[in-house]
Amino acid sequence: MFDPNSPDLTHPVQALDHDGPDMPAFIKRHRSFFILLAVVAVQILLLSLQIIRPNHVRLIRYWAVEAFDPFERSLGGFVNVASTAYRTYRHLWHAQQENQELHIQLVAAQAQIQRLGEQAGETQRLRTLLDFKNQLVFQTVAAEVIASSPGENSNAIFIDKGSDSGLTTDLAVITPEGVVGKILAIFPHSAQVLLLTDPSSGVGVTLAQSRVQGILKGGSNSFCDLHYVMNEEVVTRGEAVVTSGLDQVYPKGLPVGNVVNVGDGNIYKTINVKPSADLNRLEMVLVVLKPAAAEQQALNLPSRPQ
Repeated sequence: MFDPNSPDLTHPVQALDHDGPDMPAFIKRHRSFFILLAVVAVQILLLSLQIIRPNHVRLIRYWAVEAFDPFERSLGGFVNVASTAYRTYRHLWHAQQENQELHIQLVAAQAQIQRLGEQAGETQRLRTLLDFKNQLVFQTVAAEVIASSPGENSNAIFIDKGSDSGLTTDLAVITPEGVVGKILAIFPHSAQVLLLTDPSSGVGVTLAQSRVQGILKGGSNSFCDLHYVMNEEVVTRGEAVVTSGLDQVYPKGLPVGNVVNVGDGNIYKTINVKPSADLNRLEMVLVVLKPAAAEQQALNLPSRPQ
């Protein structure tokens, strides 16, 4: 029968915990087990402190070493690898810095060597030009080539001397190697030189061996053509060609070039001459002064102090 005083009705039923049993209640319920487990652990720890292995090592220390040795080895290996990598990185960084410094020094040394080589070459060219000038019986003035007309085979150049140095048109321009050309146009501080390879140029020349005379004019492919030499004249390849002096521009006996090809024509021979001077690499030249021009240049020179 229904009993209103039943304990099940006076005490409400506790709701079930869906998350599982309460942990403090579980510990209280098995408190004896946990106490026993703690006592056993303490006993084992005390025994490990008392037991000594054959090598006079306590058991607790042996266990500790065995437990932590893998971690210590792994940590030591990692430290060694990291230290080696850091040292390698530092060595590579220092090597890269030294390599950059050496590269900069090498570039500077190469530039210095090139500059010294250019200075030595210029000194040698000036010395050769001065020696050649001292051997000449006529007066000359040295000039530097400052520009050339466009084109690979340029037929005109510009020099840094002009009317202020006493130069005039139709003055011969030479080098120690041979004839270059003549002054075509004059300016206050510069002059234009027409090279002997230009078709409009003309140089009175003589063949050094046969002494046959002719007119040398510009041809093609940086060569010149020797005109008005009769077919019956004997001309050999390699024969030197020098100025005759009959054109009243170039002094007599200056080297002009050498014969490279000879052939018979209708009346006159076809003769190709290669210039002695390298007209594509001119840097310093000498301008041959005529007596009037030499006197004018002497007047333009500053007087020496008494």
